[in-house]
Amino acid sequence: MYLFFLQPKRLTVHPFAIENHFLILVMQKLLLLPVALIVLLAFKTQNKTKVIFFGDSITRLGVEKDKRSGTGYILRLDSMLKREKKADQFELIGAGIDGNKVYDLYLRMEDDVLSKNPDVVFVYVGINDIWHKTLLGTGTDADKFEKFYQAIIDRLKSRNIKTVLCTPAVIGEKTDNTNQQDGDLNRYSDIIRGLAIKNKLHVVDLRKDIMQRLKTINSDNKEKEVLTYDRVHMNNTGNQFLADEMWKALLQIK
Repeated sequence: MYLFFLQPKRLTVHPFAIENHFLILVMQKLLLLPVALIVLLAFKTQNKTKVIFFGDSITRLGVEKDKRSGTGYILRLDSMLKREKKADQFELIGAGIDGNKVYDLYLRMEDDVLSKNPDVVFVYVGINDIWHKTLLGTGTDADKFEKFYQAIIDRLKSRNIKTVLCTPAVIGEKTDNTNQQDGDLNRYSDIIRGLAIKNKLHVVDLRKDIMQRLKTINSDNKEKEVLTYDRVHMNNTGNQFLADEMWKALLQIK
């Protein structure tokens, strides 16, 4: 009897083949990384709250650095968000144009606001509606101001956009009620406060808050160069004041 022992056949795998297989696996993993990063970045972008500041030259200067106005309030807000590690939560956009009144804002809403699909809009207008009455004879009467302002609110509400109203701050910094437009500023601010109550919206009451601040820091009753450089537009200190006030509302409205 013959016994045959079958030796198991050895499979010889060339080292080069193993190396190729490993390289293929590595390449597959690397190719997936950009996809994962794109998905992650897209997710983060989608989660950012897009905030538009809608207004006049004060807001236009809000995204600029200027010798007279210093660092704008929107740029300051952006820095504050970074400092508080909240920059990944918000996208801030300035939509201010010099000389704009309430009806100018209404007419450019589609292009400058609605087309950008914001989550939150700060409406900051009223200075030119008042100031231009005396300066140019082209201001906005109180009743028309209220109607156009309500029309802006209605369009924002129809898109479910969170809206923050801001009262106009100052045209002259005297604290004894002798600035020429103090009466109109108070009247138009009352209109905005009323619209905020009527529409259940948040209001940043810049008129009230800035007058309280000036009573503390403007002991010489100066007309300008305390928080503004020209009675209207904010200087560096004034822009920080605006940023602080907007900051409080921004965190509440999110």
